[in-house]
Amino acid sequence: MRFALLALAALASASTLTPSVLPLIVRNPYLSTWLGRAREAPWEDWPIFWTGSHIGFSVMASVPSAGRVYPLIGRPHDSLPRSHKFYNVTFPEYLGATFDASTTNLTYRIPGTSDDESVKVTLSFLSPITPSSTLRQSIPAAYLTVSVEGCLDVNVYHDLNGEWVTGNRGNVLKWELFEPSRKRGNSASAIKTWKLARRQEQLLTEFNDHAEWGTLHFTAPADVHHQCGTSAILRQHFAEKGLLKNEIDKNFRRVMEEEPVFAYSKAFKLSGSKPGSGCTAKTDSVSFTYALIQDPVVQFASARGLTLMKPLWTSYFSSPDELVRFHYNDFEVAASLARNYSESVARDAYQSGSQDYQDIVALSARQVLGATQFSGTPDDPILFLKEISSNGNFQTVDVIFPAFPFFLYTNPKWLGYLLEPLLEHQLSGQYPNNYSMHDLGSHFPNATGHGDGRDEYMPVEECGNMLIMGLALANSLKYDTEPAFMAAALEDGAELIVGTAEWPESVDKYGLDLRREFVTTGTKAAEKWLSRSYRLWEQWTGYLVRESLIPHNQLCTDDFAGWLANQTNLALKGIIGIKAMSEIAEIVGNEEDAKKYRDVSARYIKKWQEYGISRDQTHAKLAYTWYGSWTTIYNLYAESLLCFHISDPQTLRHQDYTDGVERQKPIGDGKSGGPFIPDRVYQMQSDWYSAVLQQYGLPLDSRHLYTKSDWEFFAAAVTSKKTRTEILGTIATWVNETSTDRPFTDLYDTEGSGGYPGIYFMARPVVGGHFAFLALERACGGKAVEALKFLDETPQGRINVGQALLADLPESVSWEADL
Repeated sequence: MRFALLALAALASASTLTPSVLPLIVRNPYLSTWLGRAREAPWEDWPIFWTGSHIGFSVMASVPSAGRVYPLIGRPHDSLPRSHKFYNVTFPEYLGATFDASTTNLTYRIPGTSDDESVKVTLSFLSPITPSSTLRQSIPAAYLTVSVEGCLDVNVYHDLNGEWVTGNRGNVLKWELFEPSRKRGNSASAIKTWKLARRQEQLLTEFNDHAEWGTLHFTAPADVHHQCGTSAILRQHFAEKGLLKNEIDKNFRRVMEEEPVFAYSKAFKLSGSKPGSGCTAKTDSVSFTYALIQDPVVQFASARGLTLMKPLWTSYFSSPDELVRFHYNDFEVAASLARNYSESVARDAYQSGSQDYQDIVALSARQVLGATQFSGTPDDPILFLKEISSNGNFQTVDVIFPAFPFFLYTNPKWLGYLLEPLLEHQLSGQYPNNYSMHDLGSHFPNATGHGDGRDEYMPVEECGNMLIMGLALANSLKYDTEPAFMAAALEDGAELIVGTAEWPESVDKYGLDLRREFVTTGTKAAEKWLSRSYRLWEQWTGYLVRESLIPHNQLCTDDFAGWLANQTNLALKGIIGIKAMSEIAEIVGNEEDAKKYRDVSARYIKKWQEYGISRDQTHAKLAYTWYGSWTTIYNLYAESLLCFHISDPQTLRHQDYTDGVERQKPIGDGKSGGPFIPDRVYQMQSDWYSAVLQQYGLPLDSRHLYTKSDWEFFAAAVTSKKTRTEILGTIATWVNETSTDRPFTDLYDTEGSGGYPGIYFMARPVVGGHFAFLALERACGGKAVEALKFLDETPQGRINVGQALLADLPESVSWEADL
């Protein structure tokens, strides 16, 4: 375990940005703990749930030889007198935080009587992202490893409270300590587990976005001390004695009624045998795990009716205790897989953008998956998603869409698991409208559908989103687009999983995915997947043919900006959706439909340029009739991602590599037929974005100075390197300076303090859009980015924004005749 921990710590040491909030334990919408005020010392405040509410979680260290107690995270010292006859509360030297895609490390130095006797303490939080092991990704659990290095004897204390299982402090808790017996000859580590839940759970219910059902399993090695009881009493006892009493307070009570906490303590003997003689620094560690067990995880209006959905892990483990035991002993493998992914992300992001971009995508990764819950079966996995913070909708299409670059880069099959429940529900006839639904339910975890058809009204938006994502996924299947890290070999010493012979045939003996979900790869796999839902693709495209060229008054995904008719960017999405349908039809062998939709989209895109671009051809307007306006046309990204901008489709043909070097395989359809949207539109927008850039980024449009970070990355991905670098630099500055105080917001002001614009988005999975550069670079066998090289070969134009907007203001145009 120590090797894996040190390797994770070394990797995470590369981070340089200083965000205001950092992920600690982030696995799903309800197991979501963050370090708030992350630019300050971690003992300045309690960790937070994603909403910003405090959550009981603390770690302290004591040095018995010096009589000092050091808070490390949380505010356990509030329970201690600053001065006591047996100890003094002192603060350590905080060496800072580092992070990668799966890990956050907090490091401290605790002094001794000399520099040689100090001890370095690292709290390493691991929420492993494991693209090659859906089984492991589905486990609702995370790790904390406390490592110590030095020459001082040091004791460590860790506790948490009932806020992990309820958002209502008035609720009564129940708890127990579970110490499983070990079978003779079993090499697994002996463990003990606090089990904590509400005394009366409320199934599939939330209170202030916290789950009101489920049991937290808080696990440690069997040889540590344990105790539960009133928080102040336990902390004071540890501060005085350096250990806990192995006692259990059995007086079940409310969360903050003589606040019951559940604690462990561990003693580390690091000092030399002779006091004062000096010593060689020693290292040691202890690991804790946190698993929030919920069964069912959601209810879903499936084709067979309203169904209570079990978590995916129940297909592999017979009980929560078995799951927890496996997870605890799986640290080495989970850490290895997570490290492989983190290294790949770091390397790819650095090459794609910069060190800043590397940090931004690393900061975003856990947040994306932190909005999801795995369910279904090994043969038919489902990935459910909560629209965190904005309104809590279930499986929101226009939240999946901005997040989908993350899934295309990380594991395209997971994108399929996200789309499956939307397709199943609508194929079953439970949604009455002829356009794509907005979401599966008004609030997670209840996907009860919208049988009345009165979900949020974004018809062009959602039809375009589904068609674009559908083709993107089909292309990944067609060209067998598995990222390199999907085939990563486990390190020497990885152990077989006990009982795998009884498991479904979807995993190997190490719990890694077998290529079984789609049975075949290539064109047949894409055809099979698309054919099953062809009726929906065609239905949604028919709506776009009627409604997307000149969209009537409606919302787009940026619904906070309000209703608007004739939206230029929205129309572009719909037209690209029609073009996507032409490729979908071709894949399934319907040449007649392919030609029809190809012709329609070609005609529409010419009209779109006439209607949506300013009279002086310097920028896209916000709406066809809003003269003197401008907008970020982030939907241009989809045209490149789907390989529609490649001049020679023959370059997309699949290549066989005979030199033995493994390369990324293309996400592309191979028959784009040349650039769908002219180069000049890309060049025009690249130049314009550079001209309107603000202190902290690229505003969404001319109405406001706020922006959306996901759309900034979509837009920047299809600009020149110069413009992309400028945009990325301003976003990095914002990350370092923003006044926002919740997990990574995607909506913020580009001026002032970079704060919230009166709307508070936080912890949303849409930050998957930050992976737009990486997904595009893998698209079309690398040809998608290659097709945009012209942007770097043409000098950037100089634009006087004020003059350009004034030049667009006057006379009527003829587009109304096409109504």
